Amino acid sequence: MTSVRLRWALLLLSALFSPLFASLFGSAGLSPGVVWQCMTDTCPGRVEDMIFFDIRLPRVLGALLAGGALAIAGATLQNVTRNGLADPYLFGIVAGAGLGAAIVSVLPDIGWLPEGTSLPVAAFAGAWGSVFLVQGLAASRWARTPEQLLLAGIALSLMLGAATHMVLYIGEPFAANKVMFWMMGSLTRLETPHLLLIAVPLFFAVILLWLSGRRFDAMLLGDKTALSLGVHAGQMRMLGLIVCASLTAVVVAHCGGIGFVGLMIPHIVRRWFGVNTRAVILGSLLLGGVFLVWADVLARTLLESQELPIGIITSAIGSVFFLLMMRQRA
Repeated sequence: MTSVRLRWALLLLSALFSPLFASLFGSAGLSPGVVWQCMTDTCPGRVEDMIFFDIRLPRVLGALLAGGALAIAGATLQNVTRNGLADPYLFGIVAGAGLGAAIVSVLPDIGWLPEGTSLPVAAFAGAWGSVFLVQGLAASRWARTPEQLLLAGIALSLMLGAATHMVLYIGEPFAANKVMFWMMGSLTRLETPHLLLIAVPLFFAVILLWLSGRRFDAMLLGDKTALSLGVHAGQMRMLGLIVCASLTAVVVAHCGGIGFVGLMIPHIVRRWFGVNTRAVILGSLLLGGVFLVWADVLARTLLESQELPIGIITSAIGSVFFLLMMRQRA
């Protein structure tokens, strides 16, 4: 019990202080004294003020929110499907967002949208379009079981991915390169107003999952056992899918495709804190945020002359993690 409390304390402290320490790193480094002065009083200069408040702070806070949202989405999906390999990528959400971004990139500018917002709006619409398709399959007789739902999501993801590649192939090369870079994931587009757009759905998702924690715990025992306890598995599965889709869509719309966070983080949290839904949700929120904050630090500091897409960093770390996990279970 003491070790579990110590892990919670360390995780909470990491979530509180990681954004501050991560704000020190970047192409224009900030000293600890400058960061402390910006936080407690005023920045020593106009340049430092712009770097810290307009660029660095929104980015690290966005990474904290996006990482927590993706980890919660993955944990919820793994719970309702009872499959440890379930991930938002497998349900076509990211592929749908990519298709929306690809389509809007090869079309003329959409006049009624503010400048610079067409790509995230199209990505969000594409993500939710894929969600409606998956929900339609879940409500049909084709994909009523968790296994069938997972296979339907994989098939939809492959289909939308093929459509995206077709659009990029026939589109203008510069626009195609822009979409390809966006699909690798990046936090460079995050600004202060975007933080609220991620924080609000994340807040309501955490509250909803926390209040429904016992029902999701019952889902782990199987559909029949859950029904005997008064929990309708189909309804809870649909609720979990909507929560997962909402969180993933809003993150993908602003940050692009960031893989492995929703797949890897819940496994670590369950090993540290158990399988209780409320513990997994809270642990995934904190650990996912901390992980993405430091993954973003690596993305912007590994190469001196340019920044790496953060999706490359998370995929590399995630693949090594699962190879190590397979070795331990062998």
